[in-house]
Amino acid sequence: MWLKKNYNMNKTENEISNQIIGCAIEVHKALGPGLLESAYKECLFYKIHQNGLFVEKEKPMPLVFEDIKLECGYRIDLLVENKVVIELKSVESLTDVHLAQTLTYMKLGKFKLGLLINFNVAMLKLGIKRLINGNLNK
Repeated sequence: MWLKKNYNMNKTENEISNQIIGCAIEVHKALGPGLLESAYKECLFYKIHQNGLFVEKEKPMPLVFEDIKLECGYRIDLLVENKVVIELKSVESLTDVHLAQTLTYMKLGKFKLGLLINFNVAMLKLGIKRLINGNLNK
């Protein structure tokens, strides 16, 4: 599912990520920690759209291995402006597996920037990891 408002391809990944983080902080301030990931995803999806950004939820990510192509091997929680991957969690603490999952989505889709956000923290800034895809050949 996606929503379109003022789709603007001219924004940089950094500008987009700053807006996303602002939206995430608003959601966290309103809801607090302790809810299911799906609740945060719906609310953040809505808030990002309200802020004029193009956002897709549960974006299918095809997986190709040799001669096999899985059309929907994975699903990105949120993809904003077709540039920034957002992977959401509501867990005790982020692990290397969570980081690897987000980086894999970024590599498969050739996205430069990703945000791994854990809403199960007292202050959201402690639950945000900004990830850069260093494997892009441009």
